[in-house]
Amino acid sequence: MSHKHPIIAVTGMSGSGLSTVRHAFKDLFGRQNIKPALVHGDGFRRYTERQFAALLDEARGSGRRISWFGPECNHFPELESFFRTYGETGSGVVREYAHNETHADHLGVKAGEFTPWKPLRPGSDLLFYEGQHGGVVAQTWTRRKVDARHFPPEIDRRVGERGIDVAQHVDFLIGVVPAINLEWIQKIHRDCDKGYCTASVSVETILRRMDDYIHYISPQFGLTDINIQRMPLVDTSNPFIARDVPTADESMLVIHFRDRQRYDFPRILRRIPGARMTRPTTMMVPGGKLKLALEVICGPILDDLLERRRAAAKV
Repeated sequence: MSHKHPIIAVTGMSGSGLSTVRHAFKDLFGRQNIKPALVHGDGFRRYTERQFAALLDEARGSGRRISWFGPECNHFPELESFFRTYGETGSGVVREYAHNETHADHLGVKAGEFTPWKPLRPGSDLLFYEGQHGGVVAQTWTRRKVDARHFPPEIDRRVGERGIDVAQHVDFLIGVVPAINLEWIQKIHRDCDKGYCTASVSVETILRRMDDYIHYISPQFGLTDINIQRMPLVDTSNPFIARDVPTADESMLVIHFRDRQRYDFPRILRRIPGARMTRPTTMMVPGGKLKLALEVICGPILDDLLERRRAAAKV
């Protein structure tokens, strides 16, 4: 963590509401005249889309299960090093991943590939990270999980000695996660609607990445400063036959706060219609109020981070 160069990280799955979180923070940054360095976690993937497809075919033949969630397919050491370097210097080396043809045209690379590694633009007030591994901790990373052909032994030894702890460098960590059945429904419908694959192949992907989900994704939500879980209010008991994705108005948000002393709950409850406390550290908010909730909850946190930054700069 760094008072001089603060880091905000939002961790969660594609389709979980990350874009809503990103837009809410962009509005906050604009209103408070904050210059953020915006970084997406996909830039720290290890493989291009084509390389991953080839690796996946190879893994099927050997019975290995790999996914974008785990260490074999991501630069976890580089991600932690980037967070540490930004906290110390306000800079770091990153690259971008082209998610689709439109994005690829903008970046000047092919879809499913990366831009070259390059330093961040100077002059940012804070780092805003959005991705799947903003709070990843991997203290038991061993060669059992990592194929030596795709992971250099010298890095494997380094990781095995000290582990990976990205979360320790984050000043404010937000987790965004749907209830698991809702997450699967969103995954299946997203894959089918965008023509990525059939429903059966999407289910196969869910099963293949489950081990990495349990070890590298889910534990992050126990480290968050706030955790936002979307809970459906309609039947999702069998996610594999659901005809549609529950809407925001058919959901509630369960927001957990790790440090209740950090928040003015009476003010938050007054500002968010329909919000109520269900436990001393847990709030329930109507599903359509995610953006408002983020602005009300996180606005004072941003003020605090920037005040500490200004104080640190004077020392």
